[in-house]
Parts: sequence; structure tokens; C-alpha cells
Amino acid sequence: MAECNKSTKVINSRIENFRHFSPAERLAKTLQHAGLEASYGALFNGSDSADAALSMTVANAMIENVVGKFELPLGIATNFLINGTDYLIPMVVEEPSVVAAASHMAKIVRGCGGFVMDSDLPIMRGQVQVLGITDLQGAKQRLLAASAELIELANRRDKVLLALGGGCQQIEVHLFESSAVGPMLVLHLLVDVRDAMGANAVNSMAETIAPLVEELSGGAVRLRILSNLADRRLVRGKVRIPASALTNEQFDGAEVAQGIVEAGALAMIDPYRAATHNKGIMNGIDPIVIATGNDWRAIEAGAHAWAAMSGRYKALSNWEIDPQGFLIGTIELPMALGIVGGATKTHPTAQASLALMNIQSARELAEVTVAVGLAQNLAALKALATEGIQKGHMALHARNVAIAAGASGANIEVVSKAMVSEGNINMERAEALLAVL
Repeated sequence: MAECNKSTKVINSRIENFRHFSPAERLAKTLQHAGLEASYGALFNGSDSADAALSMTVANAMIENVVGKFELPLGIATNFLINGTDYLIPMVVEEPSVVAAASHMAKIVRGCGGFVMDSDLPIMRGQVQVLGITDLQGAKQRLLAASAELIELANRRDKVLLALGGGCQQIEVHLFESSAVGPMLVLHLLVDVRDAMGANAVNSMAETIAPLVEELSGGAVRLRILSNLADRRLVRGKVRIPASALTNEQFDGAEVAQGIVEAGALAMIDPYRAATHNKGIMNGIDPIVIATGNDWRAIEAGAHAWAAMSGRYKALSNWEIDPQGFLIGTIELPMALGIVGGATKTHPTAQASLALMNIQSARELAEVTVAVGLAQNLAALKALATEGIQKGHMALHARNVAIAAGASGANIEVVSKAMVSEGNINMERAEALLAVL
């Protein structure tokens, strides 16, 4: 296979009528224009056998300019007890230790009653931006006075959603006296999207009411789109763990609990720590979002925006010790997930993931997902409060190092175990061990 990272070849990114080709033709054209050997095609193409979960036909219909499929590991997190129900959790992730850590924490928490979760109704916001208004207050009053008319017009756009008990529920009007482009008004549609993520329904409603908003406000409508800060669609969770459940051979449980609280306190006051703290939470959340075909970029955007709502970026979870000595962990963040529409319905593995968890509603999926985020956060804080984050992580990472060094088959385990026992996990050592083998 040709080297591609040190080549002086010239890439030509202009491919005429690229979208009109078949995936196989696009792939051939891509390799040709990038100066890559045809052998690279198998790496991009993925399996398209009769039993492939995602066929090339479906993949080609999901997004544009498809040339192949990209595979990631799908693991199962075990031991989860959430609101009294057991769940096996599908997690699509490339990072070692994530699935193991979540499963380990879930085992501890289930012995203490499990995760207790609750969530809001699935309300999403649609925004209609209006510029060129001279009397903001007057425009606001006219729009609020016409709320019933605007809501009825929006709901006319999605009668199926309305029949399911959802639809536009409320109108809000936000004023911005000054901006880089002058004063503006932003009308918000608050829409109950039921079991959908809601982007398509909300965007369609926002576009439907735009002409009437212009007429009533006297301004010019620009943006008409949903907001990914789903602050009316929050999920909250809690765990209560006796200190004794955290005791191990090296550390006393009370000491571990105190260390977790101290680590959490830093994430509340320091945005540098909070970013890493929240990344640990998303380590648990994103893999489920991906496994179920949901929009992980939207979830990330909403979570981090919520973390900064106070005006300072801080942790999405909080840890404290109650008067009885129990470790209490709580979490709250937006979670706009769907179980109908989009890739959730298109991708066969997404459907299988929902079936595996026996998910019955979008709210249930959101609660399960945030519970795993809290478990992952607890796992990271426990490691930080005891032996450090690297010990367990690097032991699992050793296999990746062995594979990167060229190990295959049984040699993967032989090389990785040797590196772990030596406490020397790096590419040079892996190559040396392979040379001996």
C-alpha cells in the first residue's frame, strides 16, 4: 500500500458531477484524484455482504457523496439498574476503558438502589429572527397578542404530531436592543415533539409562521430554525452510595468519597477542569447517542451551552456527602433524543440498539443515556481520587498499542499483557516484544 502522509503528490478536489455517480464510481474517482492506490478502496468501502447491518444502498440514501462506510466498535455496558429497570446498554466508542468503567460503576450503584432519573416533557425551541424593527416593544406586544393565531398556524403544519398529543404549545418573544446588525426580535416556538428529536418538525413550523411574523412585527425575518439548547427538555439523575461501597484493598471508602467530592468541587469553580469533567460525562452519553442513530453534535452543543448558562462554564454534575455519610451524585442537562425519524429509523443497528434496551419513549432513552453519563463521571472521579486515571486506562489501551505495532491474533494479548506487567506501555516496547515473538 502506498505511503500517503509523506507524498509530494498533488490532489485535485474538483470532480465534475460527483454526486451523480454510484458509490463505487465515486470511490474510484476519489482514489484517482487523491493519487491513492486502488487497494485503499477496501478500507473505505467496508463490507457490503448480504448480512451487513448497513447496506451500501441505505448508506447512499442517508447522506451525500457516499463512497463507503466507517466502522467503530460497539460494546455492551452491563449491570445498569435505572428507575428499577435493568438495561443492557449499547455503546459505540473508540476509546478504551469507557465501557468497562461504566459497567463497573453500574455494578456498584445497582447494589445501592440504582440510578434514579426523571425528565421534562420533550419541548424544543424554534427561533424566528426578525430585523429592521423600529419599535421592538410594540412588535413584541402585537406578536404576543396573536399567540393563538401563530400557534394554530404552526400546528397546521404538522397534524400528525398534533394527533399524537404534541405540537406547538407556547410563544415567547425575546428582544435584543443592540447587536452587530442593529436591534432584533427573536420569536420562540415551544413545541412538544413527542418521541422525535424534533428538528424537522420545529424547523417546518418556524418557516410556516415566518410570513405572519413579518406582517405582525413590521420587520424582516431572517433565521427560522430550532435551537439545540433544549433547556425545556432537561433530564435529571441521582445516585446515593454508602462510603463502604467504595472501599477496596488500597483505599477506605470514606476517603474515596471525599476525594470524589473534592474533584467535583474543582470542576464547579475552574472551567479548565470543568471541560475535562464534562468530557467524562459525555464519554458515557455520546456512545449511546451514536448507537441509537441520534445527533451527537446537537447533544454536545446543548450540554456545553447548558454548562455555561450561569455565565461561567462549570460541571454538569455535582457531588457531596450527606449527613449520613452517603456520597450523593446529581446531574442535570438537556437531552434532545428521538426514537422516530432520521437515522434512528433508517439505520438497522440503531433500531437493534433501541430493541436491546427495550426503549418505549424518547424520554426513557434520554433518562437511560444521562444515567450512563453519571456512571461514567463517577468512574472517572473515583479513579482520580485513588490510583489515578492512567492505571486502568493504559492497561486497556495496551491492546491498541500492540495492534498499532503490528501484532495480530493471539500475539495481541501476549504483547499487551507483557507491557502491562512491566508497566511499560509504548510502541517501542511493543515492537521489541513482537520481534522476540
